[in-house]
Amino acid sequence: MTTPLRHGWTTGACATAATAAAYTALLTGDFPDPVTITLPKGQRPAFALARESLGDGFASASVVKDAGDDPDVTHGALITSTVRQAAPGTGVTFAAGRGVGTVTKPGLPLEVGEPAINPVPRRMMAEHIAAIGGHGDVVVEISVEHGEELARRTWNPRLGILGGLSILGTTGIVVPYSCSAWIDSIRRGVDVAIAAGRTHVAGCTGSTSERVAAELYGLPDDALLDMGDFAGAVLKYLRRHPVPRLTIAGGVGKLSKLADGHLDLHSGRSQVNLGLLAGLVAAPELAERIRGANTALHALRLAEEAGEPLGDLVAERAHATAAGVLCGAPVEVDVVVIDRAGTIVGRHG
Repeated sequence: MTTPLRHGWTTGACATAATAAAYTALLTGDFPDPVTITLPKGQRPAFALARESLGDGFASASVVKDAGDDPDVTHGALITSTVRQAAPGTGVTFAAGRGVGTVTKPGLPLEVGEPAINPVPRRMMAEHIAAIGGHGDVVVEISVEHGEELARRTWNPRLGILGGLSILGTTGIVVPYSCSAWIDSIRRGVDVAIAAGRTHVAGCTGSTSERVAAELYGLPDDALLDMGDFAGAVLKYLRRHPVPRLTIAGGVGKLSKLADGHLDLHSGRSQVNLGLLAGLVAAPELAERIRGANTALHALRLAEEAGEPLGDLVAERAHATAAGVLCGAPVEVDVVVIDRAGTIVGRHG
């Protein structure tokens, strides 16, 4: 029997819990522990406090983020909210503490110069402060221990969020392996590229294909989309938010899946169709050898030995899949297929 994967909590939910505890202590002198919050869809989780501090005009509370069974870089991070009294009539304002980034590029749902605390977590914190009562005029400073180091493993530097992590979440719940955070990062990457005036972006399956695309076309960092396995996410978002030119770059294995019509290229959700690859070549003997190949790369090497441009044929079919998803959106597409060493083995468009 398979054990269900355990859900976790977003950084936004953790920051809200810490804020509710700190604001309560600011008013009453006591920290609720555990502290219970209400999420946007009505769930009411309780959070234990890891640290607490009360001083003259401020209170601080910390929560350890539990991402459940999701492979989240912020799992185990200590998220702290320090709530300070502010001038009457100022309401709730937000500040980036140590380990929380600052927005430096347009195209995100926050203005340049703002702390990277997204709109939904801001609303959650403000609503909990209002529900607790009191004067409600406070500065809420969110910090994340080691957040600057953790942010280097996220999209934040490329998106122009500098100095640390973003406080994220729309539901408050992390669904294991939902990949929603990655897809959201792809969308924000397109938004930033558009805001920066980029007319050419590249969706890349990994660091090697990203390097090849950047060198081939001279693309800056903010035009490079870390697509990973989510080709469909890139294409569907560009269908609604077009950029004049898109390069899709990746290894022959993943792009052979796109050529086969798959939009999710993860090995657990789609497989290389050696029959499709065999059907692309002309020589029956080569086709039979490709059907018995171990991998797409093995098939490519067999085709190269026979003088067949299998890489180009994969690129052509992948291009057709991409064009079909774009549904006539004004996006010119080209496809670049590479091997593991980063050598271009096929192109189309």
